[in-house]
Amino acid sequence: MKVIEHYQPAVLQEDNQTLCISVIITAYNIEAYIERGIRSVCGQTYQNLEIIVVDDGSTDATGRLCDRLAAQDRRIQVLHKANGGPADARNAGIARSRGSLIGFVDGDDWIDPDMYEKLLGALLDQQADIAICRYRQVHRTHTEDASTDRAVVFEGQEALQCYVEERKEYAIQNAAWNKLYRREILEGVSFPAGKWYEDILFATTALSRADRCVYLDTACYNYIIDREGSIMNTQINPRTFTDQIPAYLEKTKFLQALGRQDLADVHDYFFYKRLLLFYNQLKGQELPCREQYLQQITDMIFYNGDRVRQAFSCPAADPRDRKKAMLFLKSPARYWYRQRWEDSVVIPLKVSLKALARRVRGR
Repeated sequence: MKVIEHYQPAVLQEDNQTLCISVIITAYNIEAYIERGIRSVCGQTYQNLEIIVVDDGSTDATGRLCDRLAAQDRRIQVLHKANGGPADARNAGIARSRGSLIGFVDGDDWIDPDMYEKLLGALLDQQADIAICRYRQVHRTHTEDASTDRAVVFEGQEALQCYVEERKEYAIQNAAWNKLYRREILEGVSFPAGKWYEDILFATTALSRADRCVYLDTACYNYIIDREGSIMNTQINPRTFTDQIPAYLEKTKFLQALGRQDLADVHDYFFYKRLLLFYNQLKGQELPCREQYLQQITDMIFYNGDRVRQAFSCPAADPRDRKKAMLFLKSPARYWYRQRWEDSVVIPLKVSLKALARRVRGR
């Protein structure tokens, strides 16, 4: 791993823009957002783009808006298809694409004008297979941006390891849209059609294939956090159990098949930690099928008790999380009582003591 401070990717002037980037934009019933998303791609400083907009069976004006924009820019192709979900839409876009490099944009988001110039410039400069950038989290009331001007070059499976370890200093994430891929890296790779949380195994596979990745710690992608109707804003629901949890289990199997049991253990630590978080959220909410979901989580943790113990013993595991997991394996009721005690008494007390200490220091 090499960290480069104050990194500036190579500037790609128009006569050096010889490589075609296929940008796949997926859209479903986002008429209020799609024009901004497409125009942000059309307005890139890197102009050699093949822009494939996949209208995934929209029932509002999304499809018509896509067609109108395509009439204004010959680089845009619009593919209208029956609704099949974001994974199926992306697969259709990949099948249509012809570029040497592939990028993805969700139609309700937008990108900075120089995103693809920066990503491709860094990819070529560092001879990488995948270029990744940080992203802004756009809320209704504010925007979060932790950008710096550094870059990190990952060799071999270093990027995969940081991704599995969920290292916050590197916003690699599951997302397909903050990355630029050499086409050959994605050969034979597809998104699981009909599934939500489709990025999980896709990202794992792509990162595992790269000999080198470059990460720009600069936000170039604008990701809407709280759009009404967004899949990612949906709380625990049936898809959590039919799509998300199975995807995480497949990720474990993939890492094991890769010969990285160490990473499989780290991934399972975060996975079972998420299950406990889901359990806490469900206990605190009145949701349909809540008892069924709670039982499914309990059964999964107890059935895989040995695996849970191994995962929470890995070097990445926080000892406090291990105590919680072991308590759950002894008694879910005692675990939940402790969580309520911490949330209602311990944490507020710590916050009050810290505030008091700050006031004392300020005197």
